[in-house]
Formats: sequence, structure tokens, C-alpha cells
Amino acid sequence: MSPELRSLSIRAVDCLRLIYKYHERGERVMTSTMRERLQVLESNGQLSDAAVTQLFKSLADAGFVLHTPYHGVELTPRGEQLAKELVRHHRLLELFLSRALGYRLDEVDAEAERLEHAISEDFEDRLDALLDHPTEDPHGDPIPSKSGEIISTPTRALTDLKPGESAVVRRVLDDDAALLRYLETLGLVPGASVSVTGQEPFGGPLLVKVRSAGARAGQQVGSEQTTEHAVGPQAAAGVWVAVESV
Repeated sequence: MSPELRSLSIRAVDCLRLIYKYHERGERVMTSTMRERLQVLESNGQLSDAAVTQLFKSLADAGFVLHTPYHGVELTPRGEQLAKELVRHHRLLELFLSRALGYRLDEVDAEAERLEHAISEDFEDRLDALLDHPTEDPHGDPIPSKSGEIISTPTRALTDLKPGESAVVRRVLDDDAALLRYLETLGLVPGASVSVTGQEPFGGPLLVKVRSAGARAGQQVGSEQTTEHAVGPQAAAGVWVAVESV
């Protein structure tokens, strides 16, 4: 971790990474949103909105964010540069934990959170080389390069697919461990092929066929499994896909 990041508290570092993550999804970052997420990370049910507001103010005073009361917070160019470094550390660790140590999708986020504050720049470089300079983490989120460049594939939510359309799962929401465990049981993980066969009326579940590559969930490399599921709107909204070209 760079000296500038080491000068910040763990809470401030987590806050910068989370702001980046929410903006990456096109979501506004409000005080209540940050309080709820930091409470999960810190296992602290007592964190107040006032404490988060003060955190935003201190980061703004340091030149890392722009904070407009009641309108949310945004990263400055300087803050975004630091946040990308944090996100890079976190997502490299997630991929290592998944690929080398067999951690499940729902386990890697919390474990990487515990490790990311301690790794050096040399460790990051070696990890990057060991993983062959990856551009995506196990959830399909892009890993910034050392210089901050992002390679990402245009995606849309699984809920936006129409009957008859086929796509490949590229990203899954990584905030909810229970949702990730459920998606894994359905095979709806990055790399899986999906096709929508229908949808129940009145906003009911999508009917999807899922063909997931082996080499995960204990399957043999090269094996494939095709299953059919009814996927509710809430679960489907946590899956982003790239439509297959005809």
C-alpha cells in the first residue's frame, strides 16, 4: 500500500474503496448507505450518521472527495487514483483466494477485506504476475491496472433479457453473501451461458436455462451441466450479462 494510503485510518481506506465501488455501479453514495456498509465491515452496530458525515468531511479536507450535504459524496481525481489502488489490491486478493485456495464467491470479499490493508506494493506486483495479470476478479468486476486503466465489457442486467435471448454471465453482485451462495447453486456465475425461455406474468420470475462450465463447484475440468430455473427479479437483478452475438 502506498505511503499516502498508509497515513489513513482503516475506516477511511474502506470508505474510499466503497465510494469507488458504488459509483462504478452508477449508484449515489449517501451517508446512510455508507454507514450501513461500514457497519457490516466493522461488525459495529453503533456507527452513527454523524460519524460518517465527519469521515466524509475529513476526506474532503484532505482533497480525496467532494462532499455536498444531503446530495452525497464523489471522489476527486486524486481520491479516485487512491481508490483504484485499493480496489486493485482487493480484487487481486479475491482472485488469488478463489483460484489458488478454493474460496467460494461468497467468502472472498470478507477475507480480502482483512488482508488488503497489509500487503505491500511488491506483494501486489508478485501477486499480479502469479495470476498472469488478470483484468477481472472472481465476481467479474474489473481489476484496475497498475496505472489505473480499466478493461470492462458492456453488460446489462439479466432482468433486461427477453425470451429467446442468450448471453454469458460476466458479473455478479458481491455485497450479499447469501445471494452469492444462491446464485452458485443455480450455476449463475461468471462464465456461465444463459438463455431466457420465458417469464411468469405480473413481474414474476424469469425462466432460464443455465449452462455452466466445469472447473468450479467440484466438477471436472471441461465438464458442462445444463439446468433450468425460475429466477426471481431480486436475484436476477444481481446478475449482469453480455449478450451473445448471433
